[in-house]
Amino acid sequence: MILEMYDLFGDQELVAKIKTRLPKFFQLAELENSRSGKVTMEVGTAREKIISALLIYKFGEQNINTAIPAVESEIDVYAFGKPISIKTITGLKYTGVKMIWTVDPAKARAFADAYYPKMCMLLARISWDRNGGLHYIPVETQIEVFQGMGKERFIKLPKEGTNPRGVELTKEALSELVNHGQTLSISINWKKEELEFDPFGRWVDLWKME
Repeated sequence: MILEMYDLFGDQELVAKIKTRLPKFFQLAELENSRSGKVTMEVGTAREKIISALLIYKFGEQNINTAIPAVESEIDVYAFGKPISIKTITGLKYTGVKMIWTVDPAKARAFADAYYPKMCMLLARISWDRNGGLHYIPVETQIEVFQGMGKERFIKLPKEGTNPRGVELTKEALSELVNHGQTLSISINWKKEELEFDPFGRWVDLWKME
């Protein structure tokens, strides 16, 4: 448990800001990462940056480290020296949370064989025009659920002959984690706004600069 997270989730002024601004920021991320009207995979990285920026805003740059080596595939940010994995999913069915991205079945199996929870998680559950949330799941909670369920019920390996691109948390595991008594949560009503957005405007403006 990163104790400072209680300050974030208990800060009522900031919670109110998260409820109103996170949907708008994620909507902008989708607009910036869309092609032919379809959201691309790059939106996940954009969402991670938005949540990392929230941590910097709350706790200051001196306490948040975003310079993560590429070899650290599970870590997205360090808060107060402790690693955090940032996950985002769209929909309310507790499915689709990738633990690692890989198209190699052998690497997926090796990851699953060696897996044990070792870092906290910040999870955004997005459901446009419905309620979702932002959740902080301590590593201690993950360990408790992992040990109680066992690896086979906690981890979902890709089916042979398919290309799902990674290892996922099972629906059952994610539901247990989100609804655990030690998980900190902010309920969010995901409403889209009418936004004016020009994907090329700022780049054109930069080209115009002398």
